[in-house]
Amino acid sequence: MKNYIYIAIFAIAAPAAFIFLSQPKKENPLLEVFAKCLSEKRIVMYGANWCSHCQNEKKAFGDSFQFVSYVECPDNPQQCLAAGISGYPTWIFPNGKKLEGEQGLEKLSRESGCLLEN
Repeated sequence: MKNYIYIAIFAIAAPAAFIFLSQPKKENPLLEVFAKCLSEKRIVMYGANWCSHCQNEKKAFGDSFQFVSYVECPDNPQQCLAAGISGYPTWIFPNGKKLEGEQGLEKLSRESGCLLEN
Protein backbone atom coordinates (compact mmCIF):
# COMPACT_ATOMS: atom_id res chain seq x y z
CA MET A 1 0.00 0.00 0.00
CA LYS A 2 2.83 2.36 0.92
CA ASN A 3 4.45 1.86 -2.51
CA TYR A 4 1.20 2.83 -4.25
CA ILE A 5 1.11 6.08 -2.31
CA TYR A 6 4.67 6.91 -3.40
CA ILE A 7 3.84 6.03 -7.00
CA ALA A 8 0.73 8.22 -6.89
CA ILE A 9 2.67 11.14 -5.41
CA PHE A 10 5.41 10.75 -8.02
CA ALA A 11 2.83 10.49 -10.82
CA ILE A 12 1.36 13.82 -9.77
CA ALA A 13 4.54 15.64 -8.72
CA ALA A 14 6.80 14.71 -11.65
CA PRO A 15 4.66 16.28 -14.41
CA ALA A 16 4.00 19.33 -12.24
CA ALA A 17 7.73 19.78 -11.61
CA PHE A 18 8.49 19.34 -15.31
CA ILE A 19 5.93 21.98 -16.28
CA PHE A 20 7.25 24.38 -13.64
CA LEU A 21 10.91 23.89 -14.56
CA SER A 22 10.31 24.11 -18.30
CA GLN A 23 8.55 27.47 -18.10
CA PRO A 24 10.61 30.34 -19.48
CA LYS A 25 12.37 32.26 -16.76
CA LYS A 26 10.57 35.49 -15.93
CA GLU A 27 13.02 38.32 -16.29
CA ASN A 28 13.29 40.95 -13.64
CA PRO A 29 11.50 44.05 -14.97
CA LEU A 30 13.83 46.21 -12.87
CA LEU A 31 16.78 45.00 -14.96
CA GLU A 32 14.99 46.16 -18.11
CA VAL A 33 14.43 49.59 -16.57
CA PHE A 34 18.07 49.66 -15.43
CA ALA A 35 19.40 48.69 -18.87
CA LYS A 36 17.19 51.28 -20.58
CA CYS A 37 18.38 53.93 -18.12
CA LEU A 38 22.02 53.21 -19.00
CA SER A 39 21.19 53.59 -22.70
CA GLU A 40 19.18 56.77 -22.13
CA LYS A 41 22.21 58.21 -20.34
CA ARG A 42 24.32 57.21 -23.39
CA ILE A 43 26.52 54.83 -21.39
CA VAL A 44 28.03 52.28 -23.76
CA MET A 45 29.64 48.91 -23.14
CA TYR A 46 32.45 47.90 -25.50
CA GLY A 47 33.36 44.24 -25.60
CA ALA A 48 33.95 41.05 -27.54
CA ASN A 49 31.96 37.82 -27.70
CA TRP A 50 35.01 35.73 -26.77
CA CYS A 51 35.67 37.80 -23.62
CA SER A 52 34.61 35.88 -20.50
CA HIS A 53 34.27 39.07 -18.44
CA CYS A 54 32.01 40.53 -21.14
CA GLN A 55 29.90 37.38 -21.03
CA ASN A 56 29.59 37.70 -17.24
CA GLU A 57 28.49 41.31 -17.59
CA LYS A 58 25.91 40.35 -20.23
CA LYS A 59 24.58 37.41 -18.17
CA ALA A 60 24.00 39.68 -15.19
CA PHE A 61 21.46 41.61 -17.28
CA GLY A 62 19.74 38.47 -18.59
CA ASP A 63 17.41 39.18 -21.50
CA SER A 64 17.51 42.87 -20.58
CA PHE A 65 21.00 43.19 -22.07
CA GLN A 66 19.27 43.81 -25.40
CA PHE A 67 18.51 47.32 -24.09
CA VAL A 68 22.13 48.13 -23.24
CA SER A 69 24.07 50.19 -25.77
CA TYR A 70 26.77 47.75 -26.82
CA VAL A 71 29.59 47.78 -29.36
CA GLU A 72 31.13 44.47 -30.44
CA CYS A 73 34.73 45.60 -31.00
CA PRO A 74 35.91 42.81 -33.34
CA ASP A 75 33.02 43.80 -35.65
CA ASN A 76 33.65 47.55 -35.23
CA PRO A 77 37.41 47.98 -34.77
CA GLN A 78 37.57 51.59 -35.94
CA GLN A 79 34.81 52.65 -33.54
CA CYS A 80 36.62 50.97 -30.65
CA LEU A 81 39.98 52.46 -31.60
CA ALA A 82 38.41 55.91 -31.83
CA ALA A 83 36.90 55.40 -28.35
CA GLY A 84 40.32 54.43 -26.97
CA ILE A 85 39.31 50.92 -25.96
CA SER A 86 42.32 48.99 -24.66
CA GLY A 87 40.56 46.12 -22.86
CA TYR A 88 37.22 44.40 -22.50
CA PRO A 89 34.72 45.13 -21.21
CA THR A 90 34.93 48.90 -21.08
CA TRP A 91 31.99 51.09 -20.16
CA ILE A 92 32.19 54.67 -21.43
CA PHE A 93 30.08 57.51 -20.09
CA PRO A 94 29.16 60.59 -22.13
CA ASN A 95 31.54 62.73 -20.04
CA GLY A 96 34.43 60.48 -21.15
CA LYS A 97 34.68 58.51 -17.90
CA LYS A 98 35.79 54.91 -18.51
CA LEU A 99 35.20 51.87 -16.34
CA GLU A 100 37.51 49.10 -17.52
CA GLY A 101 36.98 45.47 -16.64
CA GLU A 102 34.02 43.61 -15.21
CA GLN A 103 31.98 46.03 -13.08
CA GLY A 104 28.86 44.24 -11.90
CA LEU A 105 25.38 45.71 -11.72
CA GLU A 106 25.77 47.35 -8.32
CA LYS A 107 28.82 49.37 -9.34
CA LEU A 108 27.21 50.35 -12.65
CA SER A 109 24.20 51.52 -10.68
CA ARG A 110 26.33 53.62 -8.31
CA GLU A 111 28.42 55.13 -11.11
CA SER A 112 25.49 55.84 -13.44
CA GLY A 113 22.79 56.87 -10.99
CA CYS A 114 20.46 54.31 -12.62
CA LEU A 115 18.53 52.43 -9.94
CA LEU A 116 18.44 48.65 -9.62
CA GLU A 117 15.60 48.71 -7.07
CA ASN A 118 12.39 50.64 -6.50
